Amino acid sequence: MNRFDRYMLSQFMTLFGFFALVLVSVYWVNRAVVLFDRLIGDGQSVFVFFEFTAMTLPNVIKLVLPIAVFAAACYGTSRQMADSELTVMQATGFSPWRLARPVFTFGLFIALMMTVLANYLVPLSLDRLDTREREIAENATARLLTEGVFMHPNEHVTFYISEITPEGVLKNLFMYDQSSEDQTLIYSADEAYLLRDENGPKLIMVDGVAQVLTEDGLRLYTTNFGDFTYDISEFLNYHSNRLKALERTPTLELWQEPRRLAAVLAWQVRETEPDLNGMGWVQAERHGRIAAVTMCVISALVGFATLLLGGFSRLGVWPQTIAAFGLLVILEAMKNALVSAVRLEPNLWPSLYLPTVLGGAIVALMLASRAYVLPSFRRANA
Repeated sequence: MNRFDRYMLSQFMTLFGFFALVLVSVYWVNRAVVLFDRLIGDGQSVFVFFEFTAMTLPNVIKLVLPIAVFAAACYGTSRQMADSELTVMQATGFSPWRLARPVFTFGLFIALMMTVLANYLVPLSLDRLDTREREIAENATARLLTEGVFMHPNEHVTFYISEITPEGVLKNLFMYDQSSEDQTLIYSADEAYLLRDENGPKLIMVDGVAQVLTEDGLRLYTTNFGDFTYDISEFLNYHSNRLKALERTPTLELWQEPRRLAAVLAWQVRETEPDLNGMGWVQAERHGRIAAVTMCVISALVGFATLLLGGFSRLGVWPQTIAAFGLLVILEAMKNALVSAVRLEPNLWPSLYLPTVLGGAIVALMLASRAYVLPSFRRANA
């Protein structure tokens, strides 16, 4: 890289750092307010809040990275055009293709950052976050382990235990559940046990009675059971989204065991999403990570090429900036629509790279127009 390339690259990287910091801060503040209210309201310490915040940062950075690289390319290009730097370089013989080289290099640097984030840091942080949420939910069960006291985990549930043995057996359990509007559930059991599960803690009741009181006909149904499993994660505010499990899956595993992951995902959500295509979700996730990397380069080039196409103007480059932003929005909307299509039909996975190809073609057309069409038009009218 010559001195001019290093100068442009340093300008873009500095602006990228500024825009990324601002965008991450704004997004983080909005998320942190909700996170702080939920964690502190559940009795967690400030340390847990900062721990959760740190684990959500990689995903936040991944979301704002394409916007930050686009904003840096647009602002850097407009400032260099206002200072006539690009005009001087074009006068010395630099073609638009040559001027785009440091922008392309800048996009590659950000694409490398996105590669690390999308394929390593984000899955690792989300997996750790899900684990910590599960641990906190399991620790919250300690609030239920109080002898001889009627407890209320939420406004719809009443919980009572008469005795807890040294082995952890819950004696003479009673639970009143009015979560449903149609019926009231009352459980009583001689013994109960708490069981840890990847989807949250479960309560195993042994030798008990389940009573169901319907609200419409005021009828009472009674059922004796030998053992019964009740998911208490519902009123401990723990919900592990199985559709987001792929986001926590390492990229290498997505490519090595796609069919197994698709089968597991389809089985886990069979009750809520019976028509879900597991292989489509796997294809969308693994190819979507690669497409997100390539879009970083396209975002930088779209901002540069659109502003360069307008040339120097004392009135500013706001029309070109708005056009560049509109083009980026169209490409991002197309990417999101294609992700939904691939989730329904796995064989459409090549279409996920269509925004990258289309964006690259538009950039090449704009640079070619600036290099060949506009100079010829001006000479013909001179």
